[in-house]
Amino acid sequence: MPAVENFPQIRQWLEEMGIDSEVIAHRTLPFFKEAERTLLVTAETNAEGKALLLLPEAANAWRRMHQCAKTAGIDLYLVSAWRSVEYQMSLIKKKQQLGVPPEEFFSYLAPPGCSEHHTGRAIDINTPECDEVSGVFGGTPAFAWLREHAHQFGFEMSFPPDNPWGFIYEPWHWCWHPVNPANKSGK
Repeated sequence: MPAVENFPQIRQWLEEMGIDSEVIAHRTLPFFKEAERTLLVTAETNAEGKALLLLPEAANAWRRMHQCAKTAGIDLYLVSAWRSVEYQMSLIKKKQQLGVPPEEFFSYLAPPGCSEHHTGRAIDINTPECDEVSGVFGGTPAFAWLREHAHQFGFEMSFPPDNPWGFIYEPWHWCWHPVNPANKSGK
């Protein structure tokens, strides 16, 4: 991402939260346009009855991948999908209220405008009996299945170990990219 100074909206959001933009200035974070809420569909409803939203194409890809995994004996479910910029800001504000410094929470929370979840294409995935947001998921058969098959449905893991954006390893976070028939890897 070019310097945060080139994105006045991100600067404004950071200022609203009292965060110096220098905290993220050295990172090469991309900016993602927020998907229009009216374009999103329910990809899955969680155990609490909350609708997890995605763009229709991403939702269909998720459902196909979920069914294929189930057929292979792998149980997957969504933890998170689309997030508004406003919701992303509320997550950051909660960390601030807990006294967590921005240098720490920005290693696992994207600044507003820089989250793939804003696009309606990103999902956080888990499997039963596994902590929802820890690297432990990376050692499960579900993760091994995803590493081997997710690309067939257009999903790529966004934050491998030592990723260039400075985020922690997130084996549960995958983003859908349209699959080009000429390139089966989905890239």
